[in-house]
Amino acid sequence: MKSLNAEHSIYEIIKNPYPFYEEIRSTHPVYKGSLLKYPGWYVTGYQEALIILKDNRFQTRIPLPETTKKYEALKKIQSDMLLFKNPPDHARLRMLVSRQFTPSAIEKYRPFIENLALDLFNNVKSQKNVEIISDFAFPFASLVIAKIIGIPEENKTIFRKWALSLIQSIDLTRSRHSIAEGTKTTLEMLSFFKDLIKKRRQSPQDDLISELLHQEKDRKVTEEELLAISVLLVIAGHETTVNLISNSLYCFLTNPKEYDKLIENPLLIDSAIEECLRYESPTQVIARLASEDVELKNIQIKKGDHVYVLIGAANRDSNQFSNGNNFDITRNPNHHLAFGSGIHFCLGSALARLEAQIALRTILLNSVNTPLEVKEVKWRKLIGFRAMNEMYVLFDEK
Repeated sequence: MKSLNAEHSIYEIIKNPYPFYEEIRSTHPVYKGSLLKYPGWYVTGYQEALIILKDNRFQTRIPLPETTKKYEALKKIQSDMLLFKNPPDHARLRMLVSRQFTPSAIEKYRPFIENLALDLFNNVKSQKNVEIISDFAFPFASLVIAKIIGIPEENKTIFRKWALSLIQSIDLTRSRHSIAEGTKTTLEMLSFFKDLIKKRRQSPQDDLISELLHQEKDRKVTEEELLAISVLLVIAGHETTVNLISNSLYCFLTNPKEYDKLIENPLLIDSAIEECLRYESPTQVIARLASEDVELKNIQIKKGDHVYVLIGAANRDSNQFSNGNNFDITRNPNHHLAFGSGIHFCLGSALARLEAQIALRTILLNSVNTPLEVKEVKWRKLIGFRAMNEMYVLFDEK
């Protein structure tokens, strides 16, 4: 296997990772090296990524080393999270939570989500120059997940701070400072949810926490696991959706022909969101650990090897997607891996899709001449996620 010679700065990769992905793939779709300061296998091929994600011999693992003592609270909450569980505990916990996130279960929230999107948009469109993340996408996603979990609306303002802190602590760009901040955030969240769980025990509501407390009585879930589920859902339920909405709008505003195509045929919204998920995947990297020796298409991966599935690369692999670097909202088929695959397929995929469809439909169909204020947006310093710091949009309402 030939080595990868070209150097890319972190800034270049964050701004536009796709040339970097193409270079890795041109070397080998399963490349072994020490890219981004982390030694392991970097997977850019679609078929190879799909095989790994579906093979339970490639196990999920917490981002922090098992020997970590200094950041014990963060390590403990990660180890209890469904996201970092392997069989058999994974299946038990997923079964408890998944019934709340099936398409039919999520559908009952459609009226609430539609009214919320319209109210938020009506509140900001008169500003003309709108910072779409803080003014729309964040409060929108936060209020939706708060409704489902059972968090009082007045607490939504702390979600952003929590999410930014914890996402930074698990990304490949993490530092000692970000891990320390993540530990501090974890302690704040645990205190918050312990208090909320206590209130729900005394006075159950029609929400996910109250439902899971019924399962706790049957000893199907521990309080530690319930706390970890709550923390994970707050972070994943708002962070990924915020990025999906803002990335999707960015896709349309930088591809005006596809924008016009959607305006002319609003029924393309479902297909359009799938293409946004593929083209600018909110999650860019999924990490796995080989639990035993595995042969993958004549590549020998040893037990204990780290494997980094580059979702953003796999979703543009020309062997799977014709003209993969082109944004095409009529693309069919479009079997992207934005939500992963296998037993860890994203639990909240139905909710994320519904929120993105409603948000984009509300924004695009209730405004005209919607350009970006600046042609270049600033992306957050993250490798594992495709996330903007801010994006200003100029609205001219209909």
